[in-house]
Amino acid sequence: MSLSIRNQLPGTVTAVTPGEAMATVRVRLSGGRHLTAAITREAADDLGLSPGAAVRALVKSTEISLATGRADGLSIRNRLSGTVTRLVLGQVMAVAHLAIEDAELTAVITREAAEELGLFVGSDVIALVKSTEVALATA
Repeated sequence: MSLSIRNQLPGTVTAVTPGEAMATVRVRLSGGRHLTAAITREAADDLGLSPGAAVRALVKSTEISLATGRADGLSIRNRLSGTVTRLVLGQVMAVAHLAIEDAELTAVITREAAEELGLFVGSDVIALVKSTEVALATA
């Protein structure tokens, strides 16, 4: 199946915490980093998610925020440190390609934000993703 979502990170489920309507799913990515996905409990059941299950964490490029310094005092659970490997500045938007250990992420932010952050190829950044913006797929 082909998807337009650029960010598809392979991983393994390490924990599933079901709630009344939603479930949180902890995923260990290659390199030992973790992501948390908040999905419907029904989706978790339909996918048969349990510890050890292989998944792909899917994150739209427009759902990634970037920080150039410590990101304290935020409720965002998913924080992946990386380096800008390519930066495309358009009239309105910017596309930042990031190396996150042995994975790659693409983030789309406004050009104004990229300029205010002083982004350049080689910038160290933290990619921030809300748990509710992480979808999961199984093979």
